[in-house]
Amino acid sequence: MAFHRTLKVRENLCKSCTHCMKRCPTGAIRIDRGHAQVEEAKCIDCGQCMQACPHHAIAVEQNLFEELFYFEKRVAIIPAVFFAQFDDQYSESQICQALYDIGFTHVYPAELGIDITRLYCVKGADCKPIISNFCPSVVRLIQTRYPSLVPHIGLKTTPSHVTALFARLELEDKGVGIFYVTPCPGKIAEFHRLAEAGSAFNGVLNMDTVYNQVSTSLAKNKRKFAKEDGAMSFPVMTGSAATWALSNGELAGRKGRSLAIDEIHHVMEFLEFLEENEDESNIDFLELKACAEGCVGGILTARNRFLASERLRYWATSLPSELPEPLVQRIMKQKDAMMDKMTTPIHEVSAIALDDDIGVALYKMEKVRKITDALPGIDCGLCGSPTCSALAEDIAQGQASIRQCTVLRLKDPKEVNTLARIWGEKVTGEKGEGK
Repeated sequence: MAFHRTLKVRENLCKSCTHCMKRCPTGAIRIDRGHAQVEEAKCIDCGQCMQACPHHAIAVEQNLFEELFYFEKRVAIIPAVFFAQFDDQYSESQICQALYDIGFTHVYPAELGIDITRLYCVKGADCKPIISNFCPSVVRLIQTRYPSLVPHIGLKTTPSHVTALFARLELEDKGVGIFYVTPCPGKIAEFHRLAEAGSAFNGVLNMDTVYNQVSTSLAKNKRKFAKEDGAMSFPVMTGSAATWALSNGELAGRKGRSLAIDEIHHVMEFLEFLEENEDESNIDFLELKACAEGCVGGILTARNRFLASERLRYWATSLPSELPEPLVQRIMKQKDAMMDKMTTPIHEVSAIALDDDIGVALYKMEKVRKITDALPGIDCGLCGSPTCSALAEDIAQGQASIRQCTVLRLKDPKEVNTLARIWGEKVTGEKGEGK
């Protein structure tokens, strides 16, 4: 399936400052024609570029909030992280009341899908170490940069999608619109990937947008929400499910040797180690999350991630260790209809190969090595590529010219002209005229 990139460069705001290019963990960004350009095959929608941009030149797409009202039954699939965005003066029940007030008719916690998966005893991948598929940016990263590790990715359908499937079956799919409230762009990309295979969602709303709507409702309706209304609550989840999106959240109760690693650069460091030492590892399970501290560190969240994590962990202590029997019965009633949708296959995606032809690829690899040796190796980024090695790859692919190296041009313009004749000029077309 094609990868849907949700982060977009607003060219009118881009100042070519290179902050995003240098922060991108996969080297997917180049500065060309006066603004940032994203190579879609390498982008994993982790949002690091959006966090780094001081000019707000990178935006993330979402469905319009008004699309809710196309549907008679308007369902919010809400991650527990959302409730942790608010000050402690507001209870989870009051926040839920505000969600109903802004237009939703039904609210389900996204992490209920974890408890449903446990009740159904769904088995995932058995190739150790099993790598959690909870974070879509990490899944995309492994698909494109570490394809040998793809068989290790868990096959269980993600919790939010399981919850959406359950909600759609419960509400009988008549006039039902199901919207996921996401803390990160990676989940939006996941929604579009699932949509091609028949997603249970009708759309995705960014968490900061919904947070602003709910905050306004809470501020305007202090008296209305002062008395907590238990009837306006939502299906409960277990305490262990509530903290699933936090760093170390997936390790609770798991047997065997398990590790939790957060923040995309740390994840990449460990994946490189794992790829090189796969046979030596005796790890049973890996929880890998692209955002620092887990989903509370998502770029679409509103609150300091440490305070949000504290509130979420505290809330989890008040939740039950097991689901109440009436809810269990509701879940088991839908088991037969859901079981064939409880796994999602993950495939390799070629993104970093220099060429599909092995002979041509080897030739280009040697070319990259020689070009890299000729470059200064200071990774200044003035050429529009994040590193000298990235520029060398771009030159070998005909996507750049060695003339773009400012250091070599200042050092010896004649030598640069000679090297350009040897290595070739930038191919004009998709990325504009050569420099």
